[in-house]
Amino acid sequence: MRTATITRKTAETAISVTINLDGTGIYDNKTGVGFFDHMLDQLSRHSLIDMTIRAEGDYHIDDHHTVEDTGIALGQALVKAIGDKKGIRRYGHFALAMDDTQVATALDLSARPYLVWNVDFPTPKIGTFDTELVREFFQALSTNGGITLHVDKVHGINSHHIAEAAFKSVARALRMGVEIDPRMAQALPSTKGAL
Repeated sequence: MRTATITRKTAETAISVTINLDGTGIYDNKTGVGFFDHMLDQLSRHSLIDMTIRAEGDYHIDDHHTVEDTGIALGQALVKAIGDKKGIRRYGHFALAMDDTQVATALDLSARPYLVWNVDFPTPKIGTFDTELVREFFQALSTNGGITLHVDKVHGINSHHIAEAAFKSVARALRMGVEIDPRMAQALPSTKGAL
């Protein structure tokens, strides 16, 4: 089983993340940030990675630390669950349409973190959620998951749809990247001999 549990406790947050890469997209996410929970549910469902996430944060300040630290812990859990990377497809890509919006993602589970983020939002908030935190989450996920991650908004006019399309697009690309390739199930997807 390609599973992992990561706990992270700081003066600002307490986070617990448990994942199963070979799941069916079962989720139970409670971070105290409603819109973020909705996005994490989408990430789980569309990646087919089972996720249980619990977070407590310094909400009296804002949601920033909770969202960022959840991205950190989830990235660390992905690294642990993937292990030596033998047999994974490594690369993933997905262009996802949602109503007025299209977001395209390409990623490489390369151990070389790099985020290219070409996603803008027409509003600074979705309900009470700061739209700038979407990027913060993916920055933390990319850095701590060792993911080269490119996310591009092709078009979109509704902030909720843009955020949700980004999470779903990344999820579908991640699903592809972590899957085992039956043609090379015991081989490392690199000519370097290490990833």
